[in-house]
Amino acid sequence: MNRALRIQLLIGLMCAALIVYFVLLGRTGITLISTGTPVAIALGIGVLLLPIVGAWAMVATLRAGFAHQRLAALAKEDGMDLDVSDLPRTPAGRIQRDAADALFDTVRAELEADPDNWLRWYRLARAYDYAGDRGRARETMRTAVSMQAGKR
Repeated sequence: MNRALRIQLLIGLMCAALIVYFVLLGRTGITLISTGTPVAIALGIGVLLLPIVGAWAMVATLRAGFAHQRLAALAKEDGMDLDVSDLPRTPAGRIQRDAADALFDTVRAELEADPDNWLRWYRLARAYDYAGDRGRARETMRTAVSMQAGKR
C-alpha cells in the first residue's frame, strides 16, 4: 500500500471517528435539553452547537485539501511542481532553512514577473510551506485556488 493511500485511509478513519463523536455529542445535547431545567437546556443547546461547528470545520478542511490536491496534480501535469529532491535536509528530514529561503526567493521572483498566473501563486504557497511559514502558505494557496477556479 503506497503512502498516499495510507494517508487517505487515515483521513477517512479520522472523519468517521469525528462523525461518531458528533453523534454522541448530539445525543448528550438532546439528553440535557430533555431534562427541562433551564441550566441543562442552555448547556444542551451549547453542546448541540459543537457538532455543527465541528462538521463545518471538517467539511471546510476536506474541501481545501481536495482543492490543493487538484492544484498539485495540475501543476505536476504542467511540469511546474517544485522539485525539492536535491535540497539539503536536516536529520529530521526537513529542508534546511537556508535552502528553503533560497528556494522561496527564486519562486517569489518568478511570481513578481508573472503575478496573474495561478501556478506561480501555487509554487509560492509551497515555497512558504517549505520555509516554515504555514500561515502565509495557507493564505497564498487560497489565492492560487481562487485564481485557478477563475474567481480572481
